[in-house]
Amino acid sequence: MMAVDVAARLASVRERIARAGGTSVSVIAVTKTFDHDAWIAAHAAGCDGIGENYAQELVAKHAQGASALPVHFIGHVQTNKVRSLIDIVDVWQTVDRASVIDEIAKRASGRSPRVFLQVNTSGEDSKSGCTPGELDALVERCRERGLVLDGLMTIGPTSGEAQPTRAAFRLLRRLVDDHGLAQCSMGMSGDIEIAVEEGSTMVRVGSALFGPRHNP
Repeated sequence: MMAVDVAARLASVRERIARAGGTSVSVIAVTKTFDHDAWIAAHAAGCDGIGENYAQELVAKHAQGASALPVHFIGHVQTNKVRSLIDIVDVWQTVDRASVIDEIAKRASGRSPRVFLQVNTSGEDSKSGCTPGELDALVERCRERGLVLDGLMTIGPTSGEAQPTRAAFRLLRRLVDDHGLAQCSMGMSGDIEIAVEEGSTMVRVGSALFGPRHNP
């Protein structure tokens, strides 16, 4: 993987963001299934962070060298994996239940971990995330346990259709505003424009930067 290729692709992603009206949108490079070279390329290209989905894969890459960028965990968080990740992950983007909040707080050893709460804004059973109705209690629990709540995160509908995707993203933006939070993490390679138009401050991009994924 050539860093110059990733840099060119990142420039294209940033152009897409700009055309959609985005001005201060962070790009998190999703490096799942790619090797440690992807971390190096993402840093050289000027990405804003690394996004990893799988605990075992993240630990293995970190063993080859710490990331020079903030590491965002964007996969489903299992409480039994928090201990192995607590010293690697800078931002937990997929916190969606009280047990995960409690485990991160327990393992943080006096630090104040940065988290996003994941909200299932499409109502799909296949999606992780709390319901909008569960959000108030989880926001309060984060604050009680000393976690730094950066914002909220969601994944667009599986169908990829424009109208339900826009509705899901609009709902997340409203919830971010209702809770006075700074960050709104939504949008991936296929729906960047809709996400930015609906107020995303952070997109998570993999294939648009690195090409087709390798099989795990």
